[in-house]
Formats: sequence, structure tokens, C-alpha cells
Amino acid sequence: MALSMHNKEGNNKQMDTSKYVRYTPEQVDALERVYTECPKPSSLRRQQLIRECPILANIEPKQIKVWFQNRRCREKQRKEASRLHTVNRKLTAMNKLLMEENDRLQKQVSQLVYENGYMRQQLQNASATTTDNSCESVVMSGQQQQQQNPTPQHPQRDANNPAGLLAIAEETLAEFLSKATGTAVDWVQMIGMKPGPDSIGIVAVSRNCSGVAARACGLVSLEPTKVAEILKDRPSWFRDCRCLDVLSVIPTGNGGKIELIYMQTYAPTTLAAARDFWTLRYTTTLEDGSLAVCERSLTTNTGGPAGPPASSFVRAEMLPSGYLIRPCEGGGSIIHIVDHVDLDAWSIPEVLRPLYESSKILAQKMTLAALRYIRQISLETSGEIQYGGGRQPTVLRTFSQRLCRGFNDAVNGFADDGWSLLGGDGVEDVTIVINSSPNKFLGSQYNASVFPTFGGGVLCAKASMLLQNVPPALLVQFLREHRSEWADYGVDTYSSACLKASPYAIPCARPGGFPSGQVILPLAHTVEHEEFLEVVRLEGHAFSPEDVALARDMYLLQLCGGVDEKAVGACAQLVFAPIDESFADDAPLLPSGFRVIPLDPKADGPAPTRTLDLASTLEVGAGCARPSTEADTNNYNLRSVLTIAFQFTFDNHLRDNVAAMARQYVRSVVGSVQRVAMAISPSRLSSHIGPKSLPGSPEALTLARWIYRSYRIHTGGDLIRVESQAGDALLKQLWHHSDAIMCCSLKTNASPVFTFANQAGLNMLETTLVALQDIMLDKILDEAGRKILCSEFSKIMQQGFACLPAGICVSSMGRPVSYDQAIAWKVLNDDDSNHCLAFLFMNWSFV
Repeated sequence: MALSMHNKEGNNKQMDTSKYVRYTPEQVDALERVYTECPKPSSLRRQQLIRECPILANIEPKQIKVWFQNRRCREKQRKEASRLHTVNRKLTAMNKLLMEENDRLQKQVSQLVYENGYMRQQLQNASATTTDNSCESVVMSGQQQQQQNPTPQHPQRDANNPAGLLAIAEETLAEFLSKATGTAVDWVQMIGMKPGPDSIGIVAVSRNCSGVAARACGLVSLEPTKVAEILKDRPSWFRDCRCLDVLSVIPTGNGGKIELIYMQTYAPTTLAAARDFWTLRYTTTLEDGSLAVCERSLTTNTGGPAGPPASSFVRAEMLPSGYLIRPCEGGGSIIHIVDHVDLDAWSIPEVLRPLYESSKILAQKMTLAALRYIRQISLETSGEIQYGGGRQPTVLRTFSQRLCRGFNDAVNGFADDGWSLLGGDGVEDVTIVINSSPNKFLGSQYNASVFPTFGGGVLCAKASMLLQNVPPALLVQFLREHRSEWADYGVDTYSSACLKASPYAIPCARPGGFPSGQVILPLAHTVEHEEFLEVVRLEGHAFSPEDVALARDMYLLQLCGGVDEKAVGACAQLVFAPIDESFADDAPLLPSGFRVIPLDPKADGPAPTRTLDLASTLEVGAGCARPSTEADTNNYNLRSVLTIAFQFTFDNHLRDNVAAMARQYVRSVVGSVQRVAMAISPSRLSSHIGPKSLPGSPEALTLARWIYRSYRIHTGGDLIRVESQAGDALLKQLWHHSDAIMCCSLKTNASPVFTFANQAGLNMLETTLVALQDIMLDKILDEAGRKILCSEFSKIMQQGFACLPAGICVSSMGRPVSYDQAIAWKVLNDDDSNHCLAFLFMNWSFV
């Protein structure tokens, strides 16, 4: 009895000690070191830890397991508390920003009410006048209004007098602040730019003001000095900036400085001249601690020194613009950005003037670009964005900048870069320019060793054309996803040969077109996914036995941007350059590509979902019935300008041959783009709005009957429930089945390709019936899925069917798709011979 009592007390004592253990600091340090290496150690690892650490010998493995559980819980709570604190800080700052914006809007409303009352009074006075002196009344009222709002006239300042430049700087600062936080400009919020903790900010464009202007307010987690440093480095984020030279720096007494800046910008198309700016930039700290960077052009009206002449540029004017950066409580900054320019639109053809008269285009190219770049840097600095592939974010950004800069250099072809015009063949649709000293624009880091056989130079074939009723985002998206519709494999091979020791001969156009497939490998993307950097692998195949040397994979570094159809005024472009399989961070790039810029504002209303397949639009779509929404889509009136530029290397003795090839190739690409544009214009795409039409051919009816009958024979169950198999009732139910059903060829000497899919299957693969035959089975299955299918293939052929476990597959657009279960079965024809292989993917969804 005493022994049992003693054992009971011992057990209770042991139970009490198992509830709580007080760890010594040395024990905690030992456990923390293990936690750093492995937050969730296995049972074997915990036992090993006890054996290796004598200080933990008196602690049971169960207690160590509990310690790690509690440690993981504390870490999770700490991260959640940090996240909530960050969100709360963002909401507080955004609330402050919205309250200031509300105050500004109330002032603007008061001013509009006052002006409305004044104009109403003037109209009443004019109507009450009985004598015919209306013209005199209008003139007098105009003079009175001019006296109330006089045009500022600045006396000529002494160019060598810092006091005169400081006076200009202070006036610029006052005008800039009145635009950033006041009512000097009638701002209208851009469509789709809603403020919030995860939004880019508040974005507005000007209405009824001289020139074009855009304004943005946002919140970032960087300090004001860092933000100012980034924004002042305009070539790093403004893709149209060719160069920015600070020619003079004058310190001011208040701790700021005045800079005289000469900036050159690229022309967006070959149909217009480039612009340059001669400006004064003033950086100062305000009384409330905010940092202000304002800038304006120096002209004869403002005074100041004259800028450097530039014969190949049109001098544009920058009206008071800049950045107001205010420190935020708890860290970070609130940014106000104002861009206000007059781009001298009268110097270009009238059809292109919207390029220089649209505040929305300015907002996308400058204002939003600056805010997005700062936000990208902020998230990368805080570690919220991490890229794979072992590349640093700075390197990936540099790749994007180099692609854009190289494409802009090709489109503009400046003489000081070494470009010169090459004579044409009598038709001026394609312009050919050559550069015999490409080191000027490739960069000094690329010497002759970069191109081992680079004995000639670089040739660029470029063209521009106007498009009607073609959404730029949709066109670029199609060109990206369907390269085979416009590209030539031989030309791509020649372009990539410049990276090799022995380039191939000049290619000729092949009737086979583009026999290879493409695989898009994501590399990086911006925060809002408005721009993608990716590597494209072109899978090569030989045309003939003598072309075996061409049958190798090629790689392109590709930048795609502006593919969001809802982005108003956004420029859509696709730029690519051949690279090696393992390209270095400083690899030479020779970019080519497309750029589409809208000339008119977009039509209101949501854009319909459209299938990007050219063949289905031109062939299948012509016979489809048009829905009632066609009248609305026919009113979609959008003009845009398309610029195409392709660059090639050449040897001196082959220059004329390369020029002829390039000219012919660009004309071929232009023809393909025109065919694509005609196919995807809203007038034709209206037939594709809504569900896809079901194929009504006799072959489709027969195949549907075979699929249904084979499933019933092999599995003993019904794929679908039909009362009658007469007519197309069976096909309709199969077509509208909720699960993805698809068939692929059953050939032993070739890779299986898809031959049929119902509507759910087409949605899952993100393709159409016409483009379905270009998709191979092994391309959509992941490695695990291919292994499972190979292991079950013999069972399918013997038993007739097999059930496959849940897995992941990939659509034709590269998006992962998950499914709960898949069933594969043989489809037998009327002679009970094997016809194809059918798959049923249950409960699929995009990951």
C-alpha cells in the first residue's frame, strides 16, 4: 500500500514537471541555434540534439517538441503583428492623404461654384443690355478677367547672377506646390486608379490647361532622401529619357541647390522627331521638413541662361513640375508627383498629335512610371519581393532598361550614335539604317571580342503604321503568345548567330514558316504585373537533312509590357533580343520588337474576354452567329500607331544581302500584323464574345458517340446522362460538361497531340479548337504527371481505362492548373479499334 502511494506521488510529480519546464539561458541558446537551422525538427533530430547537447540531457524529447511548437507559434504571432502594424501605418498615412485630397477637392468645388456664379452674372448682364454692344461687353469682361489673372511676365535675368536663378527657383517652387496640393490645375481622377493600402496611389490628369499634366500621390516605405535620389535619377525609371546632363550646380543659402539640366528624350515612333528640354531644377527642404524637388524650362519668358543647341531635336517646354516628399510617421514617405509639359504638338502631323496632347499617355509614361519604380525598389529593399534564378533585382531591372534603350535607339537612329540612312529599293515603306560603329550605342563595355566575326556593323529595318480599331494590349498579347503567326525561324537563327563564332548564311523565307514551338520562362515582373521580363526558348527542328545545323534551341530575352486592357493610355510593347543559354549579367543585347501606342482614348465599359487565336478568328469565327452586343463593339473606335524595328548584324561584304533580307522580312511581319489586326479587331471579335460555339461537323458527332460509348464499355458507368443519342444531343451535353474532357492522338511513333476538347477543356488549356492541334500532351503535364501516365499506360491499353491521382498541369499560356482526379480511357471506333485516348479532369482550377 505504501509502495503504491509512493509510486502514485512519483507519477504525479513527473506529470507536474511535464507540464512546465524552466529552461536555463544556456539551454535556450542551444535550442535557438537549432531553430535557426531547422524550425521544425523531426523526432530523430530532437533525440540527436539531446545526445549532442549535455545541457539538454535532463529534458525529455516531448518537452523539446513542445518548445519548438511554442517557438513557431511565437514567430507566427510576431510576423502577424508586424504585418498588421505595417498595414495600420499604411492605412493611417493613406487616410491622411485622402483627407488632404478631400480638402483640396472642396477648395476646387468652391472655386468652381464662384466661377459659375460669376459667369452666370455676366450672362445675365449681357442679356439685359438693350443696345448692340455685346462685343464691347465681352471684350471688357475679358479685360477684367485678364486683370484678375494676369499672365506672369518675368524680366530678363542675368545668366551669371545666382540671385536671378534663385528667384526663378522660388517662383517655380510656389507654382509647383500650388499644383501638387492646391487648385492651380483642374485635376480629374484617372479611370481605374482607386486609392487603398495596396494601390499605387491617387492618380489624376489635367483638364483644360496649357500643355498636358498628370499628378500622383502615393505612399512608400523609403525615406525622403532616398526617394529624392531615385526620382532625380530620371534615366533609371523614365524609359523615354535618352540622357540627362547636369551642366551646372549652384548651392543656395537654405541648404538646397539649383541645377541646370539638359535632357534628351526619345521619339516613341519613327513618324515624329525627338524632344529635348533645358531646365532649372531646384532642391530644397520646406519648413515642415518636407523635401521638394521642382523643375521648369528656362525660356525667354522666364529668363536665365540659354540652353545648348540640338539640331535633330524639337525643344519642348517643362512647366513647373516636381516632387513633394513628406516624411511619414513610423517611417516611409508620402510622395506628390506633378508632371506638366508642353511637347509642341503642332510640329508633327495632325494624326499623331494625340501622342503629345494626351495627359493619360503622360501619366502612364512619366508619373505612374516614377511611382511604380519607387514602389518596386521599396518592396525589393524590404524583402517582400524575391526573384528566382539567382539574379539580383538590380540586374533584372538593368536588363529591362537595356532592352528598352536598345529598342529606342533603333527606332530613333540618332546620327551621333553612328546611324546613317541606307538607300532603299524605291518603296519607302521600310526604312533601313546602318551603324558601322555599334560600340557607340552598345556601350563601351562591349569590345570587339563580344562579336568574334563582327566585321561590319548593325543594320536596323523599321516601319510605322496606323491601326484602326485594334486594342494595343490585345495585339501585343497575341504577338507574344503566338510567335509562329509572324516570325520566321530562319531569321531568328540568323539573329542568334551573331553570338556565335561563325554566323550562318543569309536566310531566305521558308514556306514552312516557323516550325518550332516556344516555351516562355518567367524571369521577373513588376509589382502590378504591368511588365514581364522572361526568357523564351525556341525549340528548333530541321527543315531538311542539310539544315540539321539549324535544329537547335534558341533563347530570347523578352520584355513585354502594357498588356492590361483596362490601363488607359498605356503603351504596349514587346521587345526581345537573342541570348545564349547561360547569358551573363553584361551579355550584349541587340533588341528588336513592336510598340503600339493608342492615339485616342479607349471606349468606356469593360473589355470582353477574347480568345487569342488567329486561325479560329479568320476561319471558324466567320461562320458563327453574332450576338446582340455587336452593335456596341462596332462603336469601338480606337486608333493607334504601331512601330516595328528589327536589328541584325552583318559583315561588310554581305551588307546588301542582309539589307534585302531585313526589308523583305519586315514587310512580311507587317503583312502578318495586318492580318492579326484584322482578326482581333472588335468588329470581328464580337463573334467570340460569350461561350465558344460547339463544333457541329459530322466528325464531331461521331467522335462524341465514340467517347461516350467507350467510357461506358470500359468503366461500366455513364459519362453523361442522355435520354436520346439522336441528333446532336449527345455532343451538346459532352460540350457543356462541367469537367474538362479532351482527346489526344494515339500514335507510337510521335508525341500525342490534342485533337478535341469540350468547352471546359478549351478553357482549361486556354486555347481554341483550331489551335488545339498544336498542343502536345507531354507539354501540359508536369514531370510527376508524365511519370504516372507512363506507368499506367499499359493498364489503359489492357484494361481500357485508369484513374490518375490529383496533380498539376500547365495551360498553353503557361499557367498552372490543379485537378482533383483524372480518368484516362481508350476511345474505340465502330470497328472496336483504338482511335484515340480520352482524358477527364475533375474539379480543375487555375492555381
